[in-house]
Amino acid sequence: MTEQITVERLTGIIAFSRAASLGSFTAAARSLSVSPSAISKSIQRLEQLLGVKLFTRTTRSLVLTPEGIDLQAKASHLLQAAESVVQSATAAQAEPSGTLKIAAPLPIGTRLLAPVLPEFRRRFPKVKLDLRLSDHFVNLVEERIDVAIRLGHLPDSNLISRTLAPVRLGAYASPGYLAARGTPQRPDEVADHDCVNFRFQNSGQLLSWVFAVGERKLELSSPASIVVDVSDAVVEVLAAGGGIGMTASWIAAPYVERGLLVPLLQQYWVTSTAIHAVWPESRRSNPAVKVFVAYLAEVVEARGIG
Repeated sequence: MTEQITVERLTGIIAFSRAASLGSFTAAARSLSVSPSAISKSIQRLEQLLGVKLFTRTTRSLVLTPEGIDLQAKASHLLQAAESVVQSATAAQAEPSGTLKIAAPLPIGTRLLAPVLPEFRRRFPKVKLDLRLSDHFVNLVEERIDVAIRLGHLPDSNLISRTLAPVRLGAYASPGYLAARGTPQRPDEVADHDCVNFRFQNSGQLLSWVFAVGERKLELSSPASIVVDVSDAVVEVLAAGGGIGMTASWIAAPYVERGLLVPLLQQYWVTSTAIHAVWPESRRSNPAVKVFVAYLAEVVEARGIG
């Protein structure tokens, strides 16, 4: 006869899986709203029950043992299945409700999402929103994120996705800078100017400046006088007269409307990537995810992004 799992054992598996995915007891405790000592005790009881060590503990990190790696793979499947059961039950509700955890890059979160969240809450008052902003890659399953907004090419995965809008990259500068240094008429003239560029935090690579010249793409590698790693900082530097820089049209739009930035070389702009909404398979039937993604598509269309 198979022994049934107890609440204590299930608690230990949850604590272990969260600590394994986040890399520390403290982070696991924070995500589960318990104390680090509670996480430690739950995992110790699980190790005693199984008769194996799941972690090799050092003063600076947790390292999974071979037995821990095997259990983490199995625990992830178990917890995903449990989450799917909860989501299916939630889907039976007539009205979207509960807490919706959303992950997004900083510029999208601050400029696109944050201003429209109050209207979403007015439409769906039973849904609470937990917006998490970071330019680093977020594992939706391990961090229990309901829906994420991502830029660029989506790698093959088990995530469900919806493309919200294309992204056009264009060149901009302040009126003051252009008055002092002149306005380039062709992409190759940008090399004669001060340039402000963006560095990706994930890879450390600089943004490629690509222009469409006839049937071909022209990629510039002009040295930048100022480099920053947050998109919002790029437009702030440009608005302060720092030079010419490339950014997404939807980021620059408010500055253009206020006369702080001028678009340059528009006939050479390219559509380089897209904004996507992605969510785990376990959230497929979640009513709150469905209405939130539909709402974002509505917002993007209304604002003419892309």
